[in-house]
This record gives sequence, C-alpha cells and structure tokens, in this order.
Amino acid sequence: MVEHISVVKRLRQSHKANLRNRSIKAKIKSLIKKVEDSSDLKQAQENLKEAVSALDKAVRQKIIHKKTAARTKARLSKLVNKLASSSEEKKD
Repeated sequence: MVEHISVVKRLRQSHKANLRNRSIKAKIKSLIKKVEDSSDLKQAQENLKEAVSALDKAVRQKIIHKKTAARTKARLSKLVNKLASSSEEKKD
C-alpha cells in the first residue's frame, strides 16, 4: 500500500490538534463544574470569571463555536446571579 507523504503529515497534524483540543475542552468542562458546585458567592464569581475567560479563548482558537460559548456563559451567569439573589435574601 502506497502512503503519500502529505497524508502521513496530515494525520500527524490532526492527531496533535485533536490532543490539544481535547485538553482545552476538558479544562473548560472542569471550570464549568467549579462554577456550578460553588456555594460561596465570592468564589462563584471568581470561578465564573475564569470560566468565561477560558471559553472566550477557546472561541478565538476555533475550538468551540461562539454561540455555544455564549449559551454556556449565559447559563453560568444566570446560576451565579441566582446564588447572589439567594444570599441577599438570607441577609434580610
């Protein structure tokens, strides 16, 4: 079987890109879980900031679609805002 040099190189490149993309997606998923599991408002806001930054970076690198990132950021923000409103009610 004849293997063209360009095919071998392309496989090598796609494998490297796949590994890179998987690690970034895994990092994003763990950051999202950190936000979801946060019970403290201040910690949740810090985790949200970190997650949003990672999502925006992944969009710039074309790892995830921009609308997917926007949807995820909206859901996480909604969760943190809900946590903020519940902590305000506890103070009153």
